[in-house]
Amino acid sequence: MKTALSIAGSDSCGGAGIQADIKTMTMNGVYAMSAVTALTAQNTTGVRAIQEATPEFLGQQIDAVFEDIYPDAVKIGMVSSAELIKVIAEKLKFYKAKNVVVDPVMVATSGSSLLKTDAVETLIKELLPLATVITPNIPEAEILSGMTIKDENDMKKAAKQIGDAHGCAVLLKGGHSINDANDLLYTAGMLTWFRGRRIDNPNTHGTGCTLSSAIASNLAKDFDLAESVARAKSYISGALSDMLDLGSGAGPMNHAFNLTGDYREEADLDDWDD
Repeated sequence: MKTALSIAGSDSCGGAGIQADIKTMTMNGVYAMSAVTALTAQNTTGVRAIQEATPEFLGQQIDAVFEDIYPDAVKIGMVSSAELIKVIAEKLKFYKAKNVVVDPVMVATSGSSLLKTDAVETLIKELLPLATVITPNIPEAEILSGMTIKDENDMKKAAKQIGDAHGCAVLLKGGHSINDANDLLYTAGMLTWFRGRRIDNPNTHGTGCTLSSAIASNLAKDFDLAESVARAKSYISGALSDMLDLGSGAGPMNHAFNLTGDYREEADLDDWDD
């Protein structure tokens, strides 16, 4: 069985971060492992508190995984400090990690900041050059490129600028009033659009985590990058289309929308009445 490691923060309400990554990886057919960068106290309305792992402990987690069950892919999500980013980069180089997907998480869906200012430069310098692909949204791509992105032509310029500067593929996610959920992949000098249909669902908590984890899962299974992106977009569309509605803010999607079989069956309360 193929394996994937998520290096990210824990989301106490289960819709994003490590929890979303593990659900997504499991549903996409790989064995999921984790190294937790931070604990968060959050729900669908916002982030209340963040407690970081120490650099030493994060390093120990990564060592424990790589030394025993070497991951076929690595997804990196929320890393809130420069010190933690440096540890991750050091370990990925040491273990010669493959299929590295970096989701440069800077702001939560609720609008809460998740990345310290001093960490942005370190992320750009240390992690992007190690990535197979990075998956910024429009605001994140504006930070990484130093550009203002207003339309699809700007998306092309920004993706190329980021990819050429750091030697990685870039999946620039649409939305944010730019287009109708169309994502742009820049790799090896080529631009490819992945057209999508905007799903009228306000519950989008964890979409970035889910997409990047699904891409990592498919890379782990030896799909090429373009096919991994296409399969990941199909999965996230299904999870959003299931229209799960939990919480009073931007709620989570249903990662298990395609889960079938005996273990999904719910109790028949009528039987208990008898």
